[in-house]
Amino acid sequence: MRGLKSFVNYLKRADKLYWTIMILISAYSLLLLKTVPNSGSGKSYFAVQLVAIVIGYVGAILFTLIDYREIASYWYIVAGFCLFLIIYTQIFGKAVTNSGGINAKAWIELPGGITFQPSELVKIGFIITFSKHISELKERDLLKSFPQVMLLAFHALIPVVLVHFQGDDGTAVIFFCMFLAMAFGAGVQLRYFGAVFAALAVAFPIAWEYILQDYQKDRFTIFRHPESDPLDKGLQQIQGRLSIGSGQLWGRGLFNGNSRVSKRLVPVQQSDFIFSVAGELLGFFGCMLIMVLLLLLLLRTLRIARKSPDCLGSSICFGFFGMIAAQALFNLGMCLNLLPVMGVTLPFFSAGGSSAACLYLGFGLAQNVHMHRMNTDKVTLRR
Repeated sequence: MRGLKSFVNYLKRADKLYWTIMILISAYSLLLLKTVPNSGSGKSYFAVQLVAIVIGYVGAILFTLIDYREIASYWYIVAGFCLFLIIYTQIFGKAVTNSGGINAKAWIELPGGITFQPSELVKIGFIITFSKHISELKERDLLKSFPQVMLLAFHALIPVVLVHFQGDDGTAVIFFCMFLAMAFGAGVQLRYFGAVFAALAVAFPIAWEYILQDYQKDRFTIFRHPESDPLDKGLQQIQGRLSIGSGQLWGRGLFNGNSRVSKRLVPVQQSDFIFSVAGELLGFFGCMLIMVLLLLLLLRTLRIARKSPDCLGSSICFGFFGMIAAQALFNLGMCLNLLPVMGVTLPFFSAGGSSAACLYLGFGLAQNVHMHRMNTDKVTLRR
């Protein structure tokens, strides 16, 4: 009886629409992955995703039980753990290579042959630590101070640079976008953003010459005209576009044994190009449903941020918003031939246990802000 009362009380405090949107996204993700054939080793993408979602939901609920201010007060432990994860991965991680020149050392092996991508968990840690940092400056009215803004930028550069050295530049870009979203949401002056983009414009030619690898340059030059190399560099985007177009308005139908999905014509269709699965099997309607669900999730996140009683809570929401918005934008862009292939997954929909589970932790943090927004009790700050 007490358990039922606690559950009812939890539902009263939770943002039920937010949970509903999240559950619909999870169900749609599982439906799409159920149609994708198992990997060559027999691994079921559906089963892995289901386990990841269950773990993610448990983690999200646990996150909502502790006031986000209390969680953020342990920022130094979170920061230390995140640094340990990235450094450990750099030293002992498992490299993934392919014929395209990719050599990303971004995974670690766990018992049972399971692989885990620590940078996904570090994204959640970054939301916590950066939110704490920026809220402290906001409370002290230091967000207009040039040295303090530079320290914020340095904070953000730590995961960007470390993940870059792992060879995972797609994730590095997502960290940068999260930094921009959180800084903008906190009210950092626009002139600093102008300076950042000016610096990027100056640095890009240098990066092109001395930092970007050949396969990365190829992606920039091929994505607008993939037909110039249809059997190699342009193959993935060409096949993805064909699958999306073949679905027309309503799609060719789920579990179609004669579909391009069943024949695995799109490389990495279960992950980077899951949007092509929706396009072929459920057509324009299926693609729009993905975009509408993600848009609703983002809008609800911004609503929670707006109603947050403090900068810490709003920054957490903007961090989650920036992560989901950036990943969705880059993934959809590369699936629609509007952006080069970056190896960025579609949040909540792409197969990937570590990515899916950690995304739900981010959702739990945003839900936490909603549930504890009326808590006026002071939390002891641990520095």
